[in-house]
Amino acid sequence: MKILVLNGPNLNLLGQREPDVYGALTLHEINQQLARHGEELDRLRGIGEGMQKGERIKLYFYQSNHEGVLVDTIQGAPRSYEGIVYNPAAHTHYSIALRDAIAAIPIPVVEVHLSDIAAREGFRAVSVMEEVCLAQFKGRGALSYCDALDALVGHLDAQGDRG
Repeated sequence: MKILVLNGPNLNLLGQREPDVYGALTLHEINQQLARHGEELDRLRGIGEGMQKGERIKLYFYQSNHEGVLVDTIQGAPRSYEGIVYNPAAHTHYSIALRDAIAAIPIPVVEVHLSDIAAREGFRAVSVMEEVCLAQFKGRGALSYCDALDALVGHLDAQGDRG
């Protein structure tokens, strides 16, 4: 199962940008942690060497500071991926273009945030993405990504059981 982990603007600065809000881990470190979590999730799903055959989780990581590039990436995702774990970052609060791109694709997208956007400044409290995403996870730092991956894989596995 191929899953795109997509990150929006300024997340390339994690580890140095407001660590009191976003934590001390870099985006690369979060990606590594999520890859390890995906391997553990496969073990829990009974998939791997010496276990039942099944589709292993394969994560593909991408980050961009450019809204149009992110729109193109989301629009093209169904050709290569079964789902998306997406941190839209600042675009969360105003990008109707990204919201519409998510709404237009036939694969599930799970929204993720390191901080609890609802508990921050008023302009950060609302996500225009939330209603077109399968779920939203926030406020648990890098663990929010793990929660999002768990939800997405669970959803995709359940769909496979029905299909």
